[in-house]
Amino acid sequence: MAAAALCALSVAVAVRPALAADNPYQRGPDPTPASVGASRGTFATAQVSVPAGNGFGGGVIYYPTDTSQGRFGAVAVVPGYTATWAAEGAWMGPWLASFGFVVIGIDTNSRNDWDTARGTQLLAALDYLTQRSSVRDRVDASRAAVMGHSMGGGGAIYAALQRPSLKTTVGLAPFSASQTLNNMRVPTMLLAGQNDGTTTPASIRNYYGQVPSGVEKAYLELTGAGHGFPTSNNPTMMRNVIPWLKIFVDSDTRYTQFLCPLSNTNGIRSYESTCPLVPSPVPTDPPTSAPPTSTPPTTPPPTTPPPTTPAPGGPCAASYRTVNSWSGGFQGEVTVRAGGAPINGWTVRWTLGGGQSISQVWNGTLSTSGSTATVRNAPYNGSLPASGSTTFGFIANGSPSAPTLTCASP
Repeated sequence: MAAAALCALSVAVAVRPALAADNPYQRGPDPTPASVGASRGTFATAQVSVPAGNGFGGGVIYYPTDTSQGRFGAVAVVPGYTATWAAEGAWMGPWLASFGFVVIGIDTNSRNDWDTARGTQLLAALDYLTQRSSVRDRVDASRAAVMGHSMGGGGAIYAALQRPSLKTTVGLAPFSASQTLNNMRVPTMLLAGQNDGTTTPASIRNYYGQVPSGVEKAYLELTGAGHGFPTSNNPTMMRNVIPWLKIFVDSDTRYTQFLCPLSNTNGIRSYESTCPLVPSPVPTDPPTSAPPTSTPPTTPPPTTPPPTTPAPGGPCAASYRTVNSWSGGFQGEVTVRAGGAPINGWTVRWTLGGGQSISQVWNGTLSTSGSTATVRNAPYNGSLPASGSTTFGFIANGSPSAPTLTCASP
């Protein structure tokens, strides 16, 4: 049945090549089946380490050394539950960068971070990469993508739901426990392993079906693969992920020929897509200036309540929502909003409910005294303009409640 579906796609879809002159975002020579299947592209690469902080647990940036072709698109990647970037994802950093992307592979603040926390940290990593990193002048902040494995794949889904201006999201055997894809607006590629018993092909097909009509998407099932297929060199995965990223990050339809129809079915048990996979239009005059130095706004999910308005004369206010809950624990998120004047530092306090304890916090610094939890700003998010806002999140033991929060500056 899978073979029949692949054959049907082969006769139904036409390839539409683009000329380099038509697209100033194209990078590298015309691709061939051999070049797409290679373990390195045409760009020499270098890398730089990123320390913990800035909203995520540190990581590594991989980038093309060529400065003659303009800025490159950005890809942020996060590993799965309890995994580190060095152990799971580092193999793909130079591989992707050599095809003309600036890649940031990250560690999470805690190895036990849930999908939504991983998604929040992917967005923080993109903001760091495009605004504050040592290679920010090589990156086009308007062309960014996210990718992740397992719980990190759920994080990539969450990041795309939060920031629909992303060009694409890629889930590698994704585990999306905290959200559905019914409101997805970002082109989505989902990969499954035939023998994956953790995130089964059926569960990932379900995610694929949730993506609304009108949104570009693709589903690939790798023959004989288990849950760990993205954790070591995987040419089958990469020869399909790279064309997808090229199409949607670089609007480079020279790569459509490899996915519409799927040109190499070796190692692919099943494939579905919305071919012909049309990327966003390329602006007539693409921006050449540096990316903005302010953090681009993120679109909150539809269920997020509006932040509480500060009391008259108050320096700031804080509002809470439960993002996710499970037996014995939950994930919370707090929005901090400045009052009518700028603030330089903030402190949020609340009383923990019976049986509650906080195991981790991101985008803030936690201290506890008895049942009182206190979170102060991180070094990078304490200064807020009048009416400006930021968020921090946490994982807690116990059952969720509706705490009364106070906010002071500093």
